[in-house]
Amino acid sequence: MQSQGAGRRRIPLHTKILFGLLAGASAGVVSNTLWRDAPALGWAVENVAQPVGQIFLRMLFMIVVPLVFTSLTLGVAGLGDLRRVGRIGAKTLGFFLFTTAIAALLGLTLVNLVAPGETLDPGVRSALLQTYAPEAAQRVGEAAAARFGINTIVSVVPRNPLEAAAGGDMLGLIFFALVFGLALTRLPKDAAAPVLRVLEGIGKAVGVMIGFAMRLAPVGVAGLIFAVTARFGFDVVRSLGLYVVMVLVGLAIHQFGVIPSLARALAGVDARTFFRRIRALMVTAFSTSSSNATLPTTLRTAEYEFGVPREVAGFVLPLGATMNMNGTALFEGVTVLFLAQVFGVDLSLGSQVIVLIMAVLTAIGAAGVPSGSIPLLVLVLEMVGVPGEGIALVLGVDRILDMARTVPNVTGDLLTSLVVTRSERLPFRVPVPEEALELAPAEAATPAPTLAAE
Repeated sequence: MQSQGAGRRRIPLHTKILFGLLAGASAGVVSNTLWRDAPALGWAVENVAQPVGQIFLRMLFMIVVPLVFTSLTLGVAGLGDLRRVGRIGAKTLGFFLFTTAIAALLGLTLVNLVAPGETLDPGVRSALLQTYAPEAAQRVGEAAAARFGINTIVSVVPRNPLEAAAGGDMLGLIFFALVFGLALTRLPKDAAAPVLRVLEGIGKAVGVMIGFAMRLAPVGVAGLIFAVTARFGFDVVRSLGLYVVMVLVGLAIHQFGVIPSLARALAGVDARTFFRRIRALMVTAFSTSSSNATLPTTLRTAEYEFGVPREVAGFVLPLGATMNMNGTALFEGVTVLFLAQVFGVDLSLGSQVIVLIMAVLTAIGAAGVPSGSIPLLVLVLEMVGVPGEGIALVLGVDRILDMARTVPNVTGDLLTSLVVTRSERLPFRVPVPEEALELAPAEAATPAPTLAAE
């Protein structure tokens, strides 16, 4: 009996999550087709699928604040020299801007070639505007509160770091963690060591909590996907078909063309290896629609699939979850031009350059949560003369597109950590087998031996 059990092959985590994704999506589409308006289906979505998915999401969000603080602080302290922190920070932000600009430019190019806004039926436009008018008004209000200015820069420095953490102000938390990590590098070793040991202990405990959350992932993912597909089906997608296709095609080109090409050229990782090791990351990002919620998986993937040094992963990836939004920039570029075409606003080349720049900047400022880019997208629309209320046209499909654009968002973060590691000529560590991550997350948190040591 024991020998049979020992020989039984475990199902990898990413396969379990993928099964949950497919099962939830299939059940949701079938339910929407057969019982679209049935009260029982609405009850099942609100009282079963949605709560199960939200419990999984909340467990991930629960981990984000201690994870970001410990990872960034230990990352900065591990880098040590202030000049080295500045050099790696400059490389990180520069690469964020580079990949985000590529994505936004790709989106603008596609929508100029196809012009999907000119094909939208006026009746469909009126119906969508009426259906989503209340939510659009709320988004316009959020956009008014989120306007850029000197106060945007000032607010990055939190008055109270605990309040920033409790309120989900990730930029404020990141700023405090960076300053705290730098302060530790200026202390004598005997004074800094106890603090670093406490943070390392917290980090390992968070690693165990990540393991708990990921055990729920297959069921949580199924609940999240079922809630979306059972509620919306394909009707809204069909009415905005060409626009949806444009966004998805652009995201696919960036995810499966641009990113692996950069990984091969700048990090020395071939496409087949790259995608084989990020399967769980892609599925988690797609199902949660949140870079912040996916951050625990991104860190695990970088450290234990690719061997990125912990200090680099801990520094680059929390920044990326808040500031690096490749997919969001592409989505914003396509959406602004699509809505301009729908409303008959002819954008000149100069106006499109403004859209490109603003897509990059607002993508960096977007919250790493579901639909976090929508209020900032309204700002860009109004800047180029498109009614902000026009966002109502795309709100019905935003959840689906949000899921899709989160994948290149987090993949771009991972790519940056690989590129920075190689540019700094740091050794990649031997990847830890996935079984070790599932069975013993606490033990797996111990760094593997470096490749150079072999």
